[in-house]
Amino acid sequence: MIRFRRSPIKKKRNSNIEQQNSSSQDMPLSKQLDVNKDYFTSMYDENTDVIFRSFTVGKKEALIIYMDGLSDTDKLDKQVLDTLLNTTIFNEKDFPHSVQNKLPVSNIKSMTMLSDCIDAIGTGNPILLFDGSNEAFALGLVKYEKRAIEEPQAETSIRGSREGFTESLPVNLSLIRRIIKDPALKMKSMQLGTYSKTKIVISYIEGLVDTTLLKEIENRLHRIEVDGILESGYIEQFIEDNPYSPFPQVLYTERPDVVSANLLEGRAVIFIDGTPFALIAPISFFSLFQSQEDFYERFWIGTFFRSMRFLFLAISLFLPSIYVAITTYHQEMVPTDLLLSIASSRESVPFPALVEAILMEVAFEALREAGIRLPKQVGSAVSIVGALVIGQAAVQAGIVSAPMIIVVSITGIASFMVPRYSIGLAIRLLRFPIILLAGFLGLIGVMLAFIILIIHLSTLRSFGIPYLSPISTLQTNALQDTLIRSPLWKLSKRPHLTGEFNPVRQGSNLRPGPQDEEE
Repeated sequence: MIRFRRSPIKKKRNSNIEQQNSSSQDMPLSKQLDVNKDYFTSMYDENTDVIFRSFTVGKKEALIIYMDGLSDTDKLDKQVLDTLLNTTIFNEKDFPHSVQNKLPVSNIKSMTMLSDCIDAIGTGNPILLFDGSNEAFALGLVKYEKRAIEEPQAETSIRGSREGFTESLPVNLSLIRRIIKDPALKMKSMQLGTYSKTKIVISYIEGLVDTTLLKEIENRLHRIEVDGILESGYIEQFIEDNPYSPFPQVLYTERPDVVSANLLEGRAVIFIDGTPFALIAPISFFSLFQSQEDFYERFWIGTFFRSMRFLFLAISLFLPSIYVAITTYHQEMVPTDLLLSIASSRESVPFPALVEAILMEVAFEALREAGIRLPKQVGSAVSIVGALVIGQAAVQAGIVSAPMIIVVSITGIASFMVPRYSIGLAIRLLRFPIILLAGFLGLIGVMLAFIILIIHLSTLRSFGIPYLSPISTLQTNALQDTLIRSPLWKLSKRPHLTGEFNPVRQGSNLRPGPQDEEE
């Protein structure tokens, strides 16, 4: 009882300490350099990577504070310290700004609050303070190790850009600026996370995006109060409309060309520092089945593969349950020769079809997850060899039948046709309850699962946009880029629900072919 009585007191004490720290950080800088130095020294106590460098500029005492490993020390020595120590002529009336004008640093920001100085030090920008001035200068000399621009591993393509986002936010923004060079491309930044202070950037094209959408995104982001943002998945789970749905309501991607295409359609993109994934909103169910290569190849090829994705979506979701329903309740639907073959293969199997399907699906998912988590050198070998060995051994031992192995294999291959990993996870998760319904109710259970699924998808929203649009909203113009992909020269209008403010995105009469010569 004593332990439980003390815990609220400890929690209250910790909250009081946090309030004191936050209130002290909101204080302005002092004109006395010693006072400012004492504050930063106490704030960064037991932090050996925070460097304090004191020196004299003319007759003024100065101090530079920077984070070792996040700041460019070579430029700090050559462009700042060398300049200040070798220059003796300064304007005494406006000393800090005269020093600032002599520094060969392109990005210098003036600050007067302690909290701004702490944020600058944490992001790798050294701060410069002078005695007798309550103004500090953040020097844009950030330099830290970052991964090179590479092809995204999860979104490979045969034709298209080989560039992918990295964990560096400035690099990711520059990749978008290289594609969309118009000043209408806007970038709004904010910070999230009490301790991580992660930088978030909302990108959009002014004149194409709905201003109501931007306000809603900003409101949802400002509502987030969390210790730290470690990945874009944190943001996604905080801002989605229906958190209990297995279907993703925000699209994430590593590809700059995918982000640029969605920006040009009137959507907004959220970039998070420290992750190579950008979030796109709003989206629809059909957006998750579109690949960037659909638009890089001719429309016949794009239409064929897009249709194949929806076909294999149905196979991946319903094939095991239909097999269980037919073999358990509706044997009359199977041709006699095929039924006899299935019956002979299941003669020695001790489990009903429902248990057999659940066992094989769980084993297949375990092998697939093991192949992902294991090192790349052995992951693919373990998953392939494991599937072959376990499947063959299970059939020979009479634990499962050969037709069930074929059904589960086709289902697994069909699930790989989905271009987005997030929607693939939802399909893999929903497959199990549909199998259970088929095992208890037969084909009636399969139809019941299909109806429930359609009703659920119809009720979903992505930032107010119907999840099944444009089919559910009967937008005939947008159907040209949904189940099929019309020729590129016919896609002259942006999607109605995202690009209605500037609907025309290309000129008319763009059909290729020989042109009539003017007389």
